[in-house]
Amino acid sequence: MSQTRPPRRPLTAKRRRLYLLLAAGLTLGGAAALILNAFQDSLVFFLTPTELKAKAPPRDRVIRIGGLVEEGSWRKAEGGLQVRFAITDLTNRVEVTYRGILPDLFREGQGVVAQGRMGTDGVFAAQEVLAKHDETYMPKEVADALKKSGQWKPGQKGAAGAGGKDGKAGKP
Repeated sequence: MSQTRPPRRPLTAKRRRLYLLLAAGLTLGGAAALILNAFQDSLVFFLTPTELKAKAPPRDRVIRIGGLVEEGSWRKAEGGLQVRFAITDLTNRVEVTYRGILPDLFREGQGVVAQGRMGTDGVFAAQEVLAKHDETYMPKEVADALKKSGQWKPGQKGAAGAGGKDGKAGKP
């Protein structure tokens, strides 16, 4: 006994559009997933010393920390480019090491942002150090973090604020 199959129905225009839309949706979803995954690897998060102590980011993740260079904390290794200093938000502090030439505007008591990784010893290993621009500039993130922590003092040296005399943000 042979079985006969019923004849296949031809694809209608409506069904063909449905398949095309499903294929396009899957392709678009896959592309979006790949793009978001690539962005996740290149995102750099900004943290204050207080947030850094509270969150403890993964050791392999590149992050930015910002605050003020603590007075009396800057030390340079003899005969080398290795420096060590502390960044503070006036509540907590983080020790930072950096190998390289510091920006000309780097000084104790001034706003700074350092990018790098947290070491297993609790010392932040900076790959890049950014200093403030002029007397009235402080990185917006640093000023906002100081305001949030309640440590913001507009007349403080190096903390003239995210704004100058007119209250507008300065440019880096």
